[in-house]
Order: sequence, then structure tokens, then C-alpha cells
Amino acid sequence: MATILVVDDSEFMRRVIRNILEAGGHKVIEAKNSEDALKVFREQGADIVTMDIVMPETDGIEAVRRLKELDQDVRIIMISALGHQRTVMRALEAGALDFIMKPFTSDDVLESVNAVLQMGT
Repeated sequence: MATILVVDDSEFMRRVIRNILEAGGHKVIEAKNSEDALKVFREQGADIVTMDIVMPETDGIEAVRRLKELDQDVRIIMISALGHQRTVMRALEAGALDFIMKPFTSDDVLESVNAVLQMGT
């Protein structure tokens, strides 16, 4: 079981991801934007962070950079409908380990989480 911080400005999307992850046996904490994510991560930590790209104020790619400054070993999975190759490359260059396209299946999310967890061992 991993603790996973789900970052998305959409409450509906956070709930969908939470349900998938909890059904997969993981503990979930949430943040509604980049600033909230940094605060929650500093206070509680997480084994993995799932990060939306398009959010108000600070986008997910900048949030990845800031999380990496806090903890260079943080494992981040980007989740977004923006699947342009350039966007994916920017996310990976910022430090994300994987990228899940919306719409996704439960298997997509759990396979990505399991793969990223294996990267840390």
C-alpha cells in the first residue's frame, strides 16, 4: 500500500482517481491546486503524486518542478487530457516518471502506480 497525493482542480476527477486508488489498496490524500499540493506534501509527504497539468494559477508542470525542489526523490505521475508530445516531454523533463492520458481506465492508473512504485525499489 502506498500513500498517494492526488492533485487536480476538479473535485470530480479527484474522486474518480481516489476511488480507483483506494480500490487498489492505496491510501489517498488530496490537493485542489499546486499551492495546496506543496503544502500537503510538506506536511504529510506521499509515496507518489498524481498531478493534473491544467490548473488555475500554477500549472502542473511548474508544480512538478517545485515538488522536486522540496524532495528530489518524489515520484510523480502526470494525468491530463493534453496529450501533445511536447507537453508530455515537458512533464517528463520536469521530473515526472509517467504520463496517463484522460480518459483513462482503472487499469491505466493502477498499472502506472505499480510501475512507478517499482522504480523506487
